[in-house]
Amino acid sequence: MESLKHKLEQHFANQLVECEFNRGEVTIYIEAEQIIPVCKVLRDEFAFNQLIDLCGVDYSAYGNSGWETKQATEHGFSRAREPFSQIDQVDEGFRYAVVYHLLSVQHNNRLRLKVDLIAETPVIDSVTSIWHSAEWYEREAFDLFGILFKGHQDLRRILTDYGFVGHPFRKDFPLIGNVEMRYDPDQKRVIYEPVSIEPRTLVPRVIRDDNRYLQPHTEVKK
Repeated sequence: MESLKHKLEQHFANQLVECEFNRGEVTIYIEAEQIIPVCKVLRDEFAFNQLIDLCGVDYSAYGNSGWETKQATEHGFSRAREPFSQIDQVDEGFRYAVVYHLLSVQHNNRLRLKVDLIAETPVIDSVTSIWHSAEWYEREAFDLFGILFKGHQDLRRILTDYGFVGHPFRKDFPLIGNVEMRYDPDQKRVIYEPVSIEPRTLVPRVIRDDNRYLQPHTEVKK
């Protein structure tokens, strides 16, 4: 994999923002304008013929200390409720990212490609013309993060309900949602109402002193 990293750095010397080799995995970072030409080269010259995953990322709450796992046993189910509610919305600069995971069956190589997008207009060209599997992946990223893919022929929601408002994987989207639905027997149809759940963060309490972590007893010689 290190040889792949060197080849990518040489071939994309003018396009790469960064190239990492960590824990046996290669990750390259490029700008959004370079996504189509770089992906074509990766497919045609590096034999990355399969796009095995594409996902979005929202970094607006990245590094929030209230979500550290070590604090779970101290704060329990209400952990991170207050810090999360005070997070400022990111309105400028890089907030989102699109991550592509590629596979070369011919060379038995895997590659992660990452592109940062600005908060105001998270838009990037669609790669459906390069890998057909991107069609549903891009629809999912659009649905959950609100990332727009230019050139996608059918960019519509795929997981949420018809008429859904907002993007549920954005960090500023409330965990309880904005509306709830129920069937009204009088109107004989499904209706939407403001959510009635008390807002709080449901974080499981982590128990670290169960039998898996106990030290074995030392046998006493008689």
